[in-house]
Amino acid sequence: MRIENHRLVGEGVRHIESPNRGGTYAESELDTIVIHFTAGSSVEGAIETLCSSERKVSAHLVIGRDGAVAQLLPFDVIGWHAGVSKWGEREGFNKYSIGFEIDNAGQLREEDGKYISWFGQEYPEEEVVSGVHRNQTQLTYWHSYTATQLQTVEALCLLLIEEYGIKHILGHEEIAPDRKVDPGPAFPLDAWRARLLPGPLALARRGKVQATRLNMRAAPNGQAEKVAGYLNQGTEVDILEKRKGWYRVAVELEGWVAARYVEEV
Repeated sequence: MRIENHRLVGEGVRHIESPNRGGTYAESELDTIVIHFTAGSSVEGAIETLCSSERKVSAHLVIGRDGAVAQLLPFDVIGWHAGVSKWGEREGFNKYSIGFEIDNAGQLREEDGKYISWFGQEYPEEEVVSGVHRNQTQLTYWHSYTATQLQTVEALCLLLIEEYGIKHILGHEEIAPDRKVDPGPAFPLDAWRARLLPGPLALARRGKVQATRLNMRAAPNGQAEKVAGYLNQGTEVDILEKRKGWYRVAVELEGWVAARYVEEV
């Protein structure tokens, strides 16, 4: 794939124009990719929604489970995908970002050994991932992304980083944490940031627990709810983020720990 005149060119790419759009980005404002899942049953249903003049939503790209890509907006045009959003000092991320919608059912509920989406479709166990969402504290179930999807999304990120100087890759769950849970634990967002965009959000470092028992918490403060269990002395962790004396770390689960009890290795 390549980009010509703000449009993708390559095998498996089609173009469908969404009427739901703003103007062009202000100079130097575009610097972010926002990752979403469609939370629907099919890629065609997602495209129909994102192109409906009644729904007033859109995204730049939709990525199917087979890795095929539909481009709905050129990359120099503002899409309507972020909604009310904030990260750091900036608000209203439509005007800063390119939106990816990935065909995925999202969060699932487990009933008698069956995994069911919010719209009632059942998914086989081999398409289910369990994990604790970064904004939640309980283990829950999520529709997995396909290897082909992830390869395609990574290739697209690399293209956009090179073409537009993208500096941030964020989940919708991070810019609208009170409203959204996409792309969820099944998507390797932190690992990608560490590899593609090294910086303060993704330290990509290893650490070793120094305390006898170290609680993991759902947020970077001592009053936040504990994530299940605790970390024993000597446990090695991946350090994903640092914030005001706290590390967000990953072992089998993710959580926040007091940085003074973790030694970088």
